[in-house]
Amino acid sequence: MSETSNNGNALTRFLQASEIDVRMFAMVAILAIVWLVLSFLTDGIFLTARNLYNLAVQSSVVGIMATGMVLVIVARHIDLSVGSVMGFTGMVIAWLQVDVFPLGVVWNWPTTILIGVALGAVIGVWQGYWVAYRAIPAFVVTLGGLLMFRGAAFLVTDGRTVAPMDPTYQLLGGGIDGSIGATWSWVFGIVAIALVALQTYRSRASRIKHNFPTKPIAIEVALLAMWAVLIVAFVIVMNSYYKPRTEIPRGIPIPVLILIAVVVGMTLISKVTRFGRYVFAMGGNPQAAELSGIDVKKTTVMIFVVMGILCGIAAVITTARLNAGANSMGLLTELSVIAAAVIGGTSLAGGVGSIAGAIMGAVIMQSLENGMVLMGVSSAMRQVIIGLVLLLAVWFDTLYKSRR
Repeated sequence: MSETSNNGNALTRFLQASEIDVRMFAMVAILAIVWLVLSFLTDGIFLTARNLYNLAVQSSVVGIMATGMVLVIVARHIDLSVGSVMGFTGMVIAWLQVDVFPLGVVWNWPTTILIGVALGAVIGVWQGYWVAYRAIPAFVVTLGGLLMFRGAAFLVTDGRTVAPMDPTYQLLGGGIDGSIGATWSWVFGIVAIALVALQTYRSRASRIKHNFPTKPIAIEVALLAMWAVLIVAFVIVMNSYYKPRTEIPRGIPIPVLILIAVVVGMTLISKVTRFGRYVFAMGGNPQAAELSGIDVKKTTVMIFVVMGILCGIAAVITTARLNAGANSMGLLTELSVIAAAVIGGTSLAGGVGSIAGAIMGAVIMQSLENGMVLMGVSSAMRQVIIGLVLLLAVWFDTLYKSRR
């Protein structure tokens, strides 16, 4: 009994000294347990390089939109339309690439991407306007958006699936050639480790300069070593999956690189920029935020603009991966996105949430989905299990906040 207590105290002291978020530590532990259980239930198939590669690609779309959903929920709103917006923008992108003759213009794939992302931003302005300036609850506005843009996705081509997409554009979906290969994957890994080391050094130097308490050197080194091991392991796994009928490593898939870029950008937006601070201030106390001079209405519109842009980016990856535009794209994806944000620790009461937590939530969600598919679980049962997981996640969040 005392040994268990001592181990618990040692872990608590380590977490406090290293300033690791207890919630994030618990999520990592849960993810590890889920992976081990799924590996056992699938006779080791789940943890193969091939499946982990596919899991990484599958998590990218939900993860990208979940980073935006964090800001939406933190500001005490909700967006039920993200799946429909992704489907609509994806159909427009596909239509521009395939059915260009009615316009008499040859659209190249970078132009269609810009148009799709810009369309997502315009939709964000539209929905944000009704929420911010007409005081209609976001639930109602985005529920209407869910219906409108799902119908609009059908109307773009009268329900036809349009294909194929531009060959270069298809690489963005992470298909056979949609990865950067072994050499560039190792270059990426080395650069990532160097950036983590640089950030660790700069953070410590800044704390010392401003007379803030610093972590013990041993813990700093241990955390840096942990990040290095994780990055190297990730690169090794991605390089262990070969192209069909060859021994050529695929390397890191392009959708994952896009996800990483989005995560870095959204983390900077949420933690460094004035806009990010405004969002969390609004979520913590909307009345106090407005009285302190924050333009709550403008900030609300910008939140939905960011969400729309991320839906456009997710649409690019989805259409490139499918090599087609189908009006069913994004169907019920909003549920996975919201669940990923909530499982990742974003409080539905507003004011609390993290980008890293949302990514962990997306990976947990997709891991469960992926594992159950490998096990042959029916679609209906998968929905039941995912629903229970979401319920348990909210219950855990309630317990966590009450204990704090």
